[in-house]
Amino acid sequence: MNLKRTHMCGNLNKDNIGEIVTLSGWVQKRRDLGGLIFVDLRDRSGIMQMVFDNKVSEDAFKEAEKLGSEYVITVKGKIYERESKNPNMPTGDIEVFADDIEILNQSQTPPIYIKDDDDVSENLRLKYRYLDLRKSKMQKNLILRHKVAQIVRNFLSNEGFLEIETPMLTKTTPEGARDYLVPSRVNPGKFFALPQSPQMFKQLLMVSGMERYFQIVKCFRDEDLRADRQPEFTQIDCEMSFVNAEDVMAINEKLLQTVFKEALNIDIALPFDRLTYEEAMERFGSDKPDTRFGFELVDLGEVIKDCGFKVFTSAIESGGAVKAINVKGHGDQFSRKDITKLEDYVKNYGAKGLAWLKITEEGVTSPIAKFFTEEEMAAVLKTTNAEQGDLVLFVADKKQVVYDALGHLRVEVAKILNMLDKDEFKLLWVTEFPLFEYDEEEQRYAAKHHPFTSPMDEDIELMVTNPEKARAKAYDIVLNGYEIGGGSIRIHSSELQQKMFKALGFSEEEAWEKFGFLLEAFKYGTPPHGGIAFGLDRLVMLLTKEDNIRQVIAFPKTQNATCPLTNAPTFADERQLDELSVRVHIKE
Repeated sequence: MNLKRTHMCGNLNKDNIGEIVTLSGWVQKRRDLGGLIFVDLRDRSGIMQMVFDNKVSEDAFKEAEKLGSEYVITVKGKIYERESKNPNMPTGDIEVFADDIEILNQSQTPPIYIKDDDDVSENLRLKYRYLDLRKSKMQKNLILRHKVAQIVRNFLSNEGFLEIETPMLTKTTPEGARDYLVPSRVNPGKFFALPQSPQMFKQLLMVSGMERYFQIVKCFRDEDLRADRQPEFTQIDCEMSFVNAEDVMAINEKLLQTVFKEALNIDIALPFDRLTYEEAMERFGSDKPDTRFGFELVDLGEVIKDCGFKVFTSAIESGGAVKAINVKGHGDQFSRKDITKLEDYVKNYGAKGLAWLKITEEGVTSPIAKFFTEEEMAAVLKTTNAEQGDLVLFVADKKQVVYDALGHLRVEVAKILNMLDKDEFKLLWVTEFPLFEYDEEEQRYAAKHHPFTSPMDEDIELMVTNPEKARAKAYDIVLNGYEIGGGSIRIHSSELQQKMFKALGFSEEEAWEKFGFLLEAFKYGTPPHGGIAFGLDRLVMLLTKEDNIRQVIAFPKTQNATCPLTNAPTFADERQLDELSVRVHIKE
């Protein structure tokens, strides 16, 4: 390189008029107007219009005639004020008249356009991710991700947290999802597991007296993927000693307040709203409720228990529930056909159907109205606060089916009505989660969060006598309907931890085999401790107003956990397998 860059393209403005600058980057666009060639030069900071005039430099003009899209060049020239300004461009008031150019590398025609609105398949974008990442939008996303990580590091360091790394090759333990296993060459037949979280190691750091720990760390879970999940993901992981739940929540509210202010210049009010798990489920049908809009669930059990509509009464008699949401003021926007689509939608969540009624100028319109007396219908309308212009949607089934169906339906309806404002950020805590959930497949209770979560003090006895009613000292932080973080106060007593394992169906021998190193550590003076882990990918996705975490990860996997760029995963060759003492059997 004979020319040395002096500035970034997007950092120049009218104050630089008259200066001689040298810029480097990629050719975004080239326009040949005969004696003038205009080139949009792009680097990470933005775009600058370069002008090649054969009257200014014939040599530079001849070189510019060779340029194609995505050529890498360095250009030297003088900054002038533009005659025809471009208000849509941050640098649209100025341009550089080139007197020297160096072509650093040529480019074939790219398989995808380098522009934000390039409408190509995600698979093609991921196959050529290095080109996709040249787009302004993708670069801004990754820059914001970097900024968030730096803000977190600075905040937690200033609060006395130590950043400590924990192992990537560890022991397989039952933590909810399937592990990614790594065969050990030097220990034939044995496997490491990639960590689903640093949970046990951060607890051991509390035992070791570190008191405040954090880490921005990769975690791995072999589970079915969605738009907001990846097989490898990044956590902001924290743990604190000598704290209760209030202490953990308070410092993490301050952390998020700082992230929003420094990353987006948005002021977030403290303290955050709070809902218990039970209240969240009853009102929103979800333990991660989106509270940017209404359409809250209304219980109709008392009102309809004696009505003539058997679908409703049967649900109540069998211990289920009948609940509804009122799509207030939007009834006219849903035709019969639209409501049929909503019925198909709730069936995805186990509901057998969707009952409805509309209130029009003529009165109540509904296929189920004939099953209700005037008094019963009046009670339904009063309970759901239904009036002219409203659409009321009902689901009757097992309680969990009702929660799932209406919880998702209220969000789907809000999407249809364009009520989900991405510029609005609603944060809240959900607390007092159940300690256990029943696993129908295993026919036993499993930990709702993980087996190291402490029960509420008053619920310790319920762990054995009435496990479904035991509550945990657990808390999730929810942003716009997404869980962005979750944590708990941990069990620090070896006796209580063994009681927890017993409630989960582990024998004493099994507990020591799987978690013996933790139980052993608890014998030597363990402080009360608790923490939280944020999903960095999911948090940045919401801050950038994206709908998919793959938009904020440099090299993500597809929905079926593959990488189109590298074609991973691939088969290992026989030599590698022999070294690892591994044989592969692919199930039919």
